[in-house]
Amino acid sequence: MSEILVTSLTLDDLRDLLQQAGYRVETVSDPVANVAYLRSATSGLAFDIRPGNRLAGDEGRRFADMAFVSILQVNGELPRDLVNGWNVARRFSRLQLSGRFLALCMDISIVGGVTRSHLRTHVEIWDQLAQELIVYLREGLRGSQANGADRGVERDVAAPGSVDPPNVDPATWPGAPTSH
Repeated sequence: MSEILVTSLTLDDLRDLLQQAGYRVETVSDPVANVAYLRSATSGLAFDIRPGNRLAGDEGRRFADMAFVSILQVNGELPRDLVNGWNVARRFSRLQLSGRFLALCMDISIVGGVTRSHLRTHVEIWDQLAQELIVYLREGLRGSQANGADRGVERDVAAPGSVDPPNVDPATWPGAPTSH
């Protein structure tokens, strides 16, 4: 017996999926763009789930893709080869450095239909990538500091006191839910 294919989602559908996976999730609204999205966290790293392309009908509530995004604030300089090294070594996500901010992003498309198991697997991939990022930055920054560089990253965290790389001060993210 095969699973029913999911061909579109609402924020409520996505919130339910994340909650079933053990995440605490809240719906927030971007006051500038007047767009609702989801916010959650994993291992102390806060992230947003932003709906992508809206489908016609249903008042634009249904969408066919989404982006998982976590923003970290950079203090000082972050070696570009550290960012590029992440992008070369990982298939499903990308790091983008823009000014003082580092973004970890992962897109998920459900165009053509996917199973709920497929969606759940992508959530698990995101969780693993977010956890790997903390270790990757910690080790990369430690190596940079050993070479005499003064570099650091502040990350948006949902749970103060989580493990941080050397020379990295956690920044609290007001209203962020507790990590799963």
